[in-house]
Amino acid sequence: MKKITLSRNLSFLRKENNYSQEDLAEKIGVTRQSIAKWESGESLPDIVNCDALATLFDVSLDNLIHYDQKDNGFPIPPKGKHMFNTVPLEKDGYVKLPEDAVNLVMMQEGDTFLVLGDENPKSIGIALVPLEFFTTMTQGILNHTKDSKK
Repeated sequence: MKKITLSRNLSFLRKENNYSQEDLAEKIGVTRQSIAKWESGESLPDIVNCDALATLFDVSLDNLIHYDQKDNGFPIPPKGKHMFNTVPLEKDGYVKLPEDAVNLVMMQEGDTFLVLGDENPKSIGIALVPLEFFTTMTQGILNHTKDSKK
């Protein structure tokens, strides 16, 4: 199963980045035949090459090896980005966040968040930012501005 997941991810990422097998081979210092064998599942890259591929494509090593796009319904995410699942918008605008998302950012009942929105068609979306983080960041900017005026 791991061979299939890795080979699918590798093939997807190579095509998504508009690399030929030869281009990719050159970038990480292997032969085109090696890339072809990895993508077909005939063989697996060693850990050094897996790390080079993950770095090149800006994905986590864990996701490169284990992320199953077919099961998740989403393409492999960039490093540090997560796609948890789809959730419905409920009555009065409520959205129940997936447990994995809540656990990842250590949200707790009673925490306060700033809701940010982006209406740009290329990046439309909503983000939740912990109020403490936003307040600390804003205070740092204000302090930096004060210091630079002296």
